[in-house]
Amino acid sequence: MEQLLLHEFHQTLRGRFGSVSGVELVTDYGDLPAEHAALSQTVGALDLSFRSRLCLTGADRIRFLHGQVTNDVKKLQIGEGCYAALVTAKGRMQSDLHIYNLTDELLLDFEPGLVRSVTERLEKFLVADDVQVVDIAPHYGLLSVQGPQAALAARALGLFSGIPEKPFDFVKAEDAQQGEVYLTKQPRVGTDGFDLFVPVTALGTVADKLITAVRSLGGCACGWEALETARIEAGIPRFGLDMDETNLPHECGIEGRAVSYTKGCYIGQEVLNRVHTMGHVNRELRGLELASELKILPQKGDKLFRDGREIGFVTSSTHSPLLKKNIALGYIRREVNESGTQLKLISAGTESWATAVELPFKTR
Repeated sequence: MEQLLLHEFHQTLRGRFGSVSGVELVTDYGDLPAEHAALSQTVGALDLSFRSRLCLTGADRIRFLHGQVTNDVKKLQIGEGCYAALVTAKGRMQSDLHIYNLTDELLLDFEPGLVRSVTERLEKFLVADDVQVVDIAPHYGLLSVQGPQAALAARALGLFSGIPEKPFDFVKAEDAQQGEVYLTKQPRVGTDGFDLFVPVTALGTVADKLITAVRSLGGCACGWEALETARIEAGIPRFGLDMDETNLPHECGIEGRAVSYTKGCYIGQEVLNRVHTMGHVNRELRGLELASELKILPQKGDKLFRDGREIGFVTSSTHSPLLKKNIALGYIRREVNESGTQLKLISAGTESWATAVELPFKTR
């Protein structure tokens, strides 16, 4: 298992460790309710260095990536970014990507364990292009601050003259000690949020400053479990769990953010345009409110039924402290996925009811 860059640092904070896709992460710091409360009510600091990070360099990098992903890379100015999907010629998802346009390179941030597959996918289409695909995870870590007071925490670092206001915009701070640190506007749990790309040599110092900043605002360091709960509450799908190689972007609820219908040609464009013209797909990601008496939450792949017919399946689930109920994300066939539709869930050998709801989940 690939160890976190700041493993020993997190041990001093009483972090407990787990893994996703063969990469180590902090699951929690011993107080999951407090960590979730920080993300939803104040602010939390996270180490996301387990995520994958690539840079594209070379004179043809913008033109090349523009022809590979679903969103418009050519229109990005320096200091801007976008959300996009990498799809096959048949329009099926291979990864989702956060793309940032730096002065001399394009920075890609995406789910852990996918560096090899995404690199191979991109290099497959390199012919005579002046493009190099570089894994920068050994050189740059990724920290994040999430929650309603994230902007205050980012300012409290004292590293940046200003903070970005639009999602995917970013600013850079540079000094002799920290090197080049990038702050991007990146809400990950439906409130406010920022990511920090930090040189490995300064990662511990910046992480310590970030935790001090969030504690001064009543927050705390947060782990993967709290982040996942907040993500599901916000109705945000995660590639590898709620989205995979069987999905079209339209099914996952990301079409509006990730797909441009005005850009030039790219791999998979013909299929996605055809689906867009048709106006619907056969299944869509929906929220599910689950029975309160469930002892074991459903797992990915657990099936949903309506009138004795299989009509969908669960992808991720959690108990929501915010909603005070068990909830899940899952795919439901279009003809039975209206909000309020009652479904039967079969999980762990037992039957229970589930109610389809629109995303994001609404607090009452």
